[in-house]
Amino acid sequence: MNKILVLPCLLLLIASSVAAQETTWKRYTVKGEEFSIELPTLPALTTKHDPKTETSNESWRRYFGVFADGIVYTIYSLEDGNPQKALKNSAQGIGTHLAWDSNSKQELTRNGFKGKQVSSSHSLAATAQLFATKNRFYSFQAVGAPADDPRVQRFFSSLILGKNDEAIEVTDGDGIPEEPPSNSDNAQNYTGKEVDRKALLVMKIEPSYTEDARQAQVTGTVILKAVFASNGSVTNLRIVSALPHGLTENAVQMTKRIKFIPAMKDGKFVSIWMQFEYNFNLF
Repeated sequence: MNKILVLPCLLLLIASSVAAQETTWKRYTVKGEEFSIELPTLPALTTKHDPKTETSNESWRRYFGVFADGIVYTIYSLEDGNPQKALKNSAQGIGTHLAWDSNSKQELTRNGFKGKQVSSSHSLAATAQLFATKNRFYSFQAVGAPADDPRVQRFFSSLILGKNDEAIEVTDGDGIPEEPPSNSDNAQNYTGKEVDRKALLVMKIEPSYTEDARQAQVTGTVILKAVFASNGSVTNLRIVSALPHGLTENAVQMTKRIKFIPAMKDGKFVSIWMQFEYNFNLF
């Protein structure tokens, strides 16, 4: 009798485990934005405001980022009064370091808004979907798995362009790291020479110049050293060289919000020491 009960119990445990994984994804948005999407954990969010100048319009930019189970999910939002132009010049929303293949472009329509999808020829697969709504340009990216991966498909299929009152509103912050992937090694912190593949930075936001520093005409370089951990978080952050009037604090904050695919050694994600230099100049 006990042998007969083993299989049903095992199936129940597996079903419970799958159900638990399914409930970890939640729907998020930001007040005033025109989208909502499901993510596996609370994303880091940074909002930047660029005042109007003689050569550019006033703009609001937002950067969302999450690392989970070997994949980085990012969202870039731009409000500058001309979302269609931003869609046409979409390299500003997806960057160039991931070797996007223009021949992979596919036309898309989501909730009545036209857009396009492109893929990357980088060794780490990446997919981006780009849209222009009435007021904003959006870039949604998944880096670390191909477009047919179930996790990537879930991310893109959950996207809704339009307001959603049932979504969780995100505010600027560092987000919540997910548990380390199953194929990670937390035994030690390596250097770049000791790993098979260094960490790949997917979302890195430059720190802003503070008004106090501008008035004091402060220039120079902030140098930081940190561990880019196997769970996709930035830890053990150390200040090597500092600047006053909030510049060091801004550099620290933006470093903590970097989203990356962890370094690899012997087929496992590992933690690695990295150093960053942020140059502040008055021009």
